[in-house]
This record gives sequence, structure tokens and C-alpha cells, in this order.
Amino acid sequence: MNSRQVITRWLRTALWALAIAASLAVADTYEARLAPEVNSAPRLCDYVPCAEVLPGAESFSERKGAPRYVEGYRSEDGKPVLVGYVMLSTDITDTPAYSGKPVITLIGMGTDGRFTGVKVLKHSEPILLLGIPESALVDFNAQYIGKYVGDDIEIGRSRPEKNIIGLDAITGATVTVVAQNQVMMTSGAAVAQQVGILEPVIRPQARFVDAGASPDWAALAADGSIGRLTVERSEVGLGRGGEPFIELWFGDLNAPHVGRAVLGKGGYESLMGRLKEGEHAIFVIRSRGDESFKGSGFVRGGIYDRLQVRQGRDTFTFRDLDYLNVYGVAAAGAPAYSESAIFIIRGKGVFSSAYPWKLVFLGNKVDRATGARTFANFDSEYWLADAYLKGGRPVVETPDPTWLRIWKERALAIAAFTLLLVSVAAVYASRDRLVRRSNHKNKWPVNSFKYIAWVLSIGFVGFGLLAQPSITQVLTWFHSLLFQWQWELFLTDPFIFIFWVFIIVTVFIWGRGLFCGWLCPFGSLSELIYKIARVVGLKRFQRVPSKALHDKLKWIKYWVFFVLLAVSMFDLGLAEKLAEIEPFKTTFLVGMFNRTWPYTLFAAGLLGLSILIERPFCKYLCPLGAALAMPTTFRWFGLKRKQECDSCKACAKSCGSLAIDSDGRIDQRECLLCMDCMIYYYDDHGCPPLSKERRRRSKDGLELTPIGANGYFIPIKPVPMGKGRS
Repeated sequence: MNSRQVITRWLRTALWALAIAASLAVADTYEARLAPEVNSAPRLCDYVPCAEVLPGAESFSERKGAPRYVEGYRSEDGKPVLVGYVMLSTDITDTPAYSGKPVITLIGMGTDGRFTGVKVLKHSEPILLLGIPESALVDFNAQYIGKYVGDDIEIGRSRPEKNIIGLDAITGATVTVVAQNQVMMTSGAAVAQQVGILEPVIRPQARFVDAGASPDWAALAADGSIGRLTVERSEVGLGRGGEPFIELWFGDLNAPHVGRAVLGKGGYESLMGRLKEGEHAIFVIRSRGDESFKGSGFVRGGIYDRLQVRQGRDTFTFRDLDYLNVYGVAAAGAPAYSESAIFIIRGKGVFSSAYPWKLVFLGNKVDRATGARTFANFDSEYWLADAYLKGGRPVVETPDPTWLRIWKERALAIAAFTLLLVSVAAVYASRDRLVRRSNHKNKWPVNSFKYIAWVLSIGFVGFGLLAQPSITQVLTWFHSLLFQWQWELFLTDPFIFIFWVFIIVTVFIWGRGLFCGWLCPFGSLSELIYKIARVVGLKRFQRVPSKALHDKLKWIKYWVFFVLLAVSMFDLGLAEKLAEIEPFKTTFLVGMFNRTWPYTLFAAGLLGLSILIERPFCKYLCPLGAALAMPTTFRWFGLKRKQECDSCKACAKSCGSLAIDSDGRIDQRECLLCMDCMIYYYDDHGCPPLSKERRRRSKDGLELTPIGANGYFIPIKPVPMGKGRS
């Protein structure tokens, strides 16, 4: 059987196994279709299994409160007794997971503030469909049951000295569980505060500096005395361009310079006379956009369900009794507006102008792939400058964002990983010195560094850090750039983030070969298997496809990439399923023994074929390689060539990537930077043109001078004839 038949048969088998795997990949809640009423119906529990998350409850109320929740009751002596509360996570927060979409979760909480149940209704995480079983997420959520909503619960180890309770993460799904923890704690705290389980925080009240001034609008905006919240159309799934979805200006009217500037002296004094002790007033105007910030809730039940104020863990919502009209903005230079309001924040000592707070706009986001609407919130922070507060701003201990906490906890591993990347780049940057120390018979000076990089890439990066880049990240980032970029989403996985920064930089400097040929965990494993097979005596079974066959097969990976990209534009979830053509998840992230047999067969088949053919997946199927090959066209530095390379075939015969054509040109898109051709380039015994020149100089009695950077001997220097010379 020739090499063409071997590869054709293998590809057919591989695609068959992948098709079976895709057909077996079913999950209960992945992109599950929920009833449209789930997001809006007053009786939430008619559409979701509330009794499963609140054991003992026999009946449930309609949605109530802001944010919304449901009360659960059991019957005792014919009377309803409150058992606890049920909340739908997307009624409270839209925290995105790794897919960029929230994990829609039903959460139960008892009257004592302890979680009683958690049920995921819908998620869009491909790792929980094709890699890690959904049961892992179920087991993760079970850790919350019995825990108090007011506890400090984090992903990772417990820290009793700081009263932090740690939860075991899901290996390979860190971003997902970090997001889920935020969902659980944010949702639970929001409801617990409303029903009185968590006591409100009493904050020292602000003492204002009043210089009697009334600044204009530009001055207020410049020093942060008025804030702006802009929601672009793309952020709610409506495409780019045109007017914003909504643009709001807002500020604290209790601050004298803000109140006088916005309402005028008379209006400010009148408002302050109406406020009771401990009450605060904020103004909101809509300057652009057609969306109302008042919503329709105030018409039905007197609730303004589009706006909230959040300070720390406290959330303040508004009813019709908290609303006053704005009859005009007095500040010079104020924008024209189409909607306005003054909202009163009530509750003595709970809200304080001395501390930072956020204005939150609540809206619906359209999923461009399915057309479904999901809950979303957008916020803007507001904090008066030091100059307007007696004694300046108080010291506020702000907890680190989740992504920063992860970076700090894994600082040592991050430093080691970064050192590895920098070291490999430094070694490759010194390639000219390395290849000069090697020759076609002894490639060890170059290969020693390369083999070390392979071993570290496989063991440390692949199996240790689980930092195997994937085409799914390319698709996710592409969609984020088109629709909504979220730095925090990508920073949550520090190793993948750093790896991609390295890849992007080096692709434009040297091409894709440094990553694909030296640092890709799966590519390194495939190449190492091929090299070991040669050493143990299997070389006689190894085959090199003909150049003609290779030049046809290499295009398959480009077709795979473009198919995945095209499918992702219509259904990102389906594209991520099809991306299982990459065996990375099976090999490193989940493990071959933890997956169903089609996935294991596919990954094992690729590695098994690597015994016979050098890097078959990298050359012919890898969509990630194809994605990186295209920008490689614009690299800054390529490998050197001589004029004689047009006719000499020595390098081509030794090129494991089959990247050198019949005219001696290197296709840098296919080159994996093995450096074999560069060893020949400087080897005056291995490179035919240099070998010929060396023999001619020796015959003519010329000194054998060093080879220059261009691969030629330095200008001829005559050597005096003497004894022993001819």
C-alpha cells in the first residue's frame, strides 16, 4: 500500500470516527430550549422545576421584588408557611461564562439564608458538551448546598485566616466555574438583602464642601461630578453603527455644586427641603437612543424596572413614589434630552454619597445566533472627587477582580510559563549561531534545545497547565471582536492569554513555525512519537508522502478552518462541536480514558499515525495551523536562501515539513522551523554549492575562510605556497 492510500484511508477513518462522536454528543442543558415565558411570566414556577431546588415547598408565589424572586410555601394545618426563596439567575445578573453567554441557573435558598438547591437550566459551554460531562457541573454546584449566602466563597483552597470558604474547581473549566460562583453569590445576596436575611451595611454619611459655585456641564463632566452610561447597539446584539442603544447622564443631587448646577439654586433648595434625613436624590437624563430607561414596569405596578443603583452589595430600586420630575437642566452646555427623572434613594444610613456607587441599566440582549432575548445589565461607576468631600474620599477596600485573583494565586506557574516562552524565543533568535555549530551529520546543538522545548511543552504546558491553544479560542475571539469584546473573559485563563499574546507576536515576526514546530503541546507530542519510533527501529515502516500528494492534502486544513469560521457565523455552538476535529481536548484537557470511545479512537489514531508519518495532523487537518498560516504571509523575517537554492535539492530532501518546492523556495506558511535547511545552509560539507566551493579553494591553495552571513565564503584571501601545498 503506497503513502497516498495510507493517508486517504486514515483520513476517511478519522472523519468517520469524528462523525460518530458528534452524533453521540448530547447534553441535557447545552443550548436547551426554554419556554419564552421563563424570562417574563409572573408565575415562574409554572415553567421551571422550582420544587427541585427548594425541597419541601408545595406552592410558589408569583415573581416579586426587584431584582425578582419567588417565595415557596408548604402547608401546615391548612395555612401556608414560608419555606424559602427561588431565583432565576438571569433575573439578577448576566455574568458571562467562557462562551460569552450566561449559565442560566435556578437557585433555591432557605429562610435561614442557606442554599438548598441549584439546577442549571441552560448553558452554552462547549467544554461541558464535548469534553467534561455535565455531571461535573452538577457536582460543582452541589458544593453550595448548605452554605450561607453571606459567607465569602471563592474558587480554590479555603483560607480560614481570612474566613474564605474554598470550592473545588472543575479541571479544564476554570472560567466557567468562576463565572458560576459569581452568579451564585450575586443572586443569593441580592435576594437575601431584599428579604432581610442579610442586614444592610450602614455607611458614614458624606460631608460636602460647598464653595457656592454652579459649574457648567463640561466642568461637571470633566471632574466626574456627573457620570455617563452609554450602551452601544452592538452590546445588545443589534449590530454596529448609528446612534447608541441608550446614553444616560446622571449625578448625585445632594452634592451642592451638582444640585445647583443641574436644578438651579431655587430648584436645588426646594428638593433638599423635601428630602427626609438620610435620603438621597439622583438625576438621570437620556440624551441619545430610543430606548426608555423607565421601562413599562412603572405603568403596570409602579416599579421602574430598567434602573438600579448599587453600592457594595446593596441594591436600590425605585417605585413611582420615589420619582420626581425634572423640569429643566440649568447647567450651561447641557445636552438636549428626551427623558428625565429624579429618583429618591430611601433608607437612613444605607446609601452614602461619600462612597462609590453604580448606576445600572437593565435591558434585553438579542442572541444573534438564535434570536432569543436574554437579560443583560450595564453599569457606570460614580464617585465624587476629593475636592467636594470634607476630609476627601474614605479608604475603600475593593476586592480584586476574579481574573486578577487567579493571576496572583498562580503567579509562580505564570512566571515559569513566561520564562519558557521567552527562552524559546531567545534560542530561536540566536539560530544563526546554533546552526553554525551543527552540521548535516551532527544536528544535536540545534536539536537539543528543540527536544527540551518539546518535552516541556508536552509535560508542563499540555498536561500540567492544560494550556493547549485551540481553534475554538480563535472563533470566540473573532465573535467577541465583532459583537462585544470582554477583556475579563480572556484574562480569566492566564496561561492561554499569555500563550496567545506570544503566538500573535511571534507569528508576525517569524511565522507560525515557532509555535507549531516548537511549543504546540500536541504537535510536540506527535513529533516526539515520530522521532522515538525512528530510534527504536521502526524507521523502515515510516513513509514520507510525495510532494505532489502533500501539496494536495495540505489544503484540507484550510478548508476545515473556513468551514468552522462560516458555521460559527450562524451557530457558534455547532462550530465548537465540529472543532472536535482537534484532538487537543481529548489528549490534554479531559484525557483519553475519560471520554467516549470515538473521541479516544480519533486522538489515538492520530498519535498512532504519527509513528509512520511525521506530524500528519499538523500538516493536513489542523484548523489552528491554517488560521496561523495566513498571517505568516506577512511575517517580518524568513529563512535565508542562496541563489543556488533554486536548483539544489539537498535542503528539500531533508525538510520534514515538505515546505520547500522544486524551485528551492520555502513556503513559510507550511514551514515548522525545524532548522534542518539552515544547518545545510551553512554546512560546507552538506550544502552542495558550499561543498563545491570548499573543494575548489582547497585545490587552488586558498585559505578556507569562514562562511559569511549570506552563506558564502568571505572574499578570497591568497595563501603563500610552501612545503606541503600544491
